[in-house]
Amino acid sequence: MSNLFDTLKGRLAGNTKRIVFPEGSDQRILEAASQLATEGLVQPVLVGKQTEIEQKAMSFNLKLDNVEILNPEEYPEFEAMVASFVERRKGKASEEQARQMLLDENYFGTMLVYMRKADGLVSGAAHSTADTVRPALQIIKTKPGIKKTSGVFIMVRDEEKYVFADCAINMSPDSQDLAEIALTSAETAKLFDIDPRVAMLSFSTKGSATSEETVKVAEAVRIAKEMKPELTLDGEFQFDAAFVPSVAEKKAPNADIQGNANVFVFPGLESGNIGYKIAQRLGNFDAVGPVLQGLNSPVNDLSRGCDANDVYKLAIITAAQAL
Repeated sequence: MSNLFDTLKGRLAGNTKRIVFPEGSDQRILEAASQLATEGLVQPVLVGKQTEIEQKAMSFNLKLDNVEILNPEEYPEFEAMVASFVERRKGKASEEQARQMLLDENYFGTMLVYMRKADGLVSGAAHSTADTVRPALQIIKTKPGIKKTSGVFIMVRDEEKYVFADCAINMSPDSQDLAEIALTSAETAKLFDIDPRVAMLSFSTKGSATSEETVKVAEAVRIAKEMKPELTLDGEFQFDAAFVPSVAEKKAPNADIQGNANVFVFPGLESGNIGYKIAQRLGNFDAVGPVLQGLNSPVNDLSRGCDANDVYKLAIITAAQAL
């Protein structure tokens, strides 16, 4: 695990990124922000009331040197932010509604990223995934050619690294969604020095069973290969055929992937979420994430059960995504 973050930190040296934390008075956020600011790889921007945040930090014995604190109620460029928000929402929010919405820390923080006042955002220690993701989808939006954001986990055990997708966002992706998830997951893999070999998973290998579910995955493979022919990608595979060379030899001898996949795209959120937790709990893998992908600027969602170290790590990842 340390190797993974050493690599990312190496890239950030001399490329300090400003990362917004909307939950500025949360103890875990304060601990992580203090550490990040001390190391100088990330410039933390905390959202909240300055006196409240400073008092909290003092009570936890934390230094906030080089940590910026912004209060939406006192932000000097608030009116410019309101105008920018109204324009971005294209008639879906009046000026009055915008003023109200931008007092919400997640909307305020997301607008800082949109207006290039920050490079990325980390939230979710005290908010739901929807509270973090909704402003990002409304304001930052997805990259051209990508309809939906998705969430991956980087599964790490000693020298082994894999990407599991989508384990966090899309409940019932269709073939087009799965193809997009595959391509964005391959890009995320490169960020973590993984040369992507993408397996599209199912309960069938290369037509060994036929149903609506298996046809959906096979169609996703076709679409993804059309969108990015140079990417090493194949399916549909059962997990063993994607991961074990001897099984691949028997079940899919002509496939582009021969039991050597390192990016696994699950057919739905149910299987993805169950799959990463099994690897984490039974296989003793560290699950880093969820890392949100497909957005124009990086926004990442913490688990409400996170600790300060999780916040620290996700901030490093977010900063690396912004490079």
